[in-house]
Amino acid sequence: MTRVDYYNDPNAPKANSIAVAVSAFIQDDEDRILMIRRTDNDLYSIPGGQLELGETLAEAAVREVREETGIECQVTEVIGVYSNPKHVIAYDDGEVRQEFSICFRAQATGGTETTSSESKEVLWIPIHRVFEMKVHPSILIRIEHATTKGEKTYFS
Repeated sequence: MTRVDYYNDPNAPKANSIAVAVSAFIQDDEDRILMIRRTDNDLYSIPGGQLELGETLAEAAVREVREETGIECQVTEVIGVYSNPKHVIAYDDGEVRQEFSICFRAQATGGTETTSSESKEVLWIPIHRVFEMKVHPSILIRIEHATTKGEKTYFS
């Protein structure tokens, strides 16, 4: 399935659904960030995805990180809650989803970098390089919030 993210675009299609999603910001001891290159839109991103029935938000974040990267992690805190109605995601099946995502900070606890059907690359990126990469603005906002010292939990 392919997707197109629209962000503050007056020509974006109107949302027809909403789903709970999670993402995880993971930094290693060298201040590198765990990122993937998505298969559905070819953008770099922090790992994340949709909450499934029967799991908590933290469990969803751990599962998504494992599925997309091969890395095991532990959730440590909430970075922010993102629900901008001007960020919609259009899928090729006709669904147009309004953003609703909780971004967690997590710590890697093991595993080996492994790609999946959702990730064509798994890499640890030095923080100064992230802003040079092809990353959607909504993900850059999460990274900025995660790396800003002393800030409270963000919500929109």
